[in-house]
Amino acid sequence: MRLTPDQIQAIKETATAVLGEGARVILFGSRADDMKKGGDIDLLFETDRPVANRATTVGALYVSLIRKLGDRKIDIILRDVLTPPAAVLEIAHQTGIRL
Repeated sequence: MRLTPDQIQAIKETATAVLGEGARVILFGSRADDMKKGGDIDLLFETDRPVANRATTVGALYVSLIRKLGDRKIDIILRDVLTPPAAVLEIAHQTGIRL
């Protein structure tokens, strides 16, 4: 995994602050692979609660992460209890690392 302990802590704090206790985060994509270089930070945020306004919530996650991690490319996927199954969610779970 190519994130520092401080970056991991910032991501987990953001998940809790925006989505509440029990929120989970999975790092997937190139940053989950120690053998690769560069790449954006691909994050799957999960909550067992329904999210009323997905766009606002993803925006809040993104702004918080940029403030904590600096200006970098971050891709965010949000999964709540109402999210239908999707291939990208399966890939994130199969190849990713839970933070």
